[in-house]
Amino acid sequence: MSARTNSNPHDLSGRTALVTGANMGIGAASAVSLARRGAAVFVSYLSTRLPEDDSTFPPAYREARMRDGALVVEAIRHEGGRAEVLEADLTDERTPALLFQRAEKALGPVEILVLNATGWQRPDSFSGGSEDRLGRSLRPVTVDLVDAQLAVDARASALLIAEFARRHKERGADWGRIVALTSAGRDGFPGEVSYGAAKAALESLTLSAAWELGEQGVTANLVHPPVTDTGWVTPEVEREAIANSPLRHYAQPEDVAEVIAYLCSPAAGFITGNRIQMR
Repeated sequence: MSARTNSNPHDLSGRTALVTGANMGIGAASAVSLARRGAAVFVSYLSTRLPEDDSTFPPAYREARMRDGALVVEAIRHEGGRAEVLEADLTDERTPALLFQRAEKALGPVEILVLNATGWQRPDSFSGGSEDRLGRSLRPVTVDLVDAQLAVDARASALLIAEFARRHKERGADWGRIVALTSAGRDGFPGEVSYGAAKAALESLTLSAAWELGEQGVTANLVHPPVTDTGWVTPEVEREAIANSPLRHYAQPEDVAEVIAYLCSPAAGFITGNRIQMR
């Protein structure tokens, strides 16, 4: 059974979490944060080498995208936690079921799902301009760019939530958490229109899950981080982020991970169907 009695409302001992895109940035920090609260964590990731001729992102981000998820697992185990890892391509429709199968075989039933992975984010636009406001090269909207974003953020997320829900119901569970990472998708995303559309789809999927799975004890929420330095923050991005933040700063992955871990905790049992806007 899923119900447990624990005097610590933030303790996740005995729970199993599946975190996607967890080899770097917010995903990696979330995996570590959940493990520190007692959860066993299954790390899913896909190491990606960005094209050498693409100047959209700085070297630090390129290096981060190529990291091995095993490093995150090692960090968790070093602190006494339980973790396993699998590199898998979420654009393959068979991957969501495979991740749950491997996670549950290694660590137990998955009760926490963190949807952090995103497609290859590249600035694209309907306008025909050559650069965005940050000086990054803009591309026209193409089949490849649209499909690359929707395949991960929308289709894979839908299949992951569906697999989570199916297994949850089959074992008669009464506790679960879904947290998805979003951005400015619902308001449109000029200069990154494919990315924005994919995030808007993810928001709809997550909010639908909140309504449909709530009676089974599952909460589902969205976290919209502020500008977060996962390796892509250039001096231009930093200046704009600070100017547009009421707190006059930008975030580190660990800042966002703390919010995600809270939403996954027993303390957040009455928080569902929300879009948490971090600033």
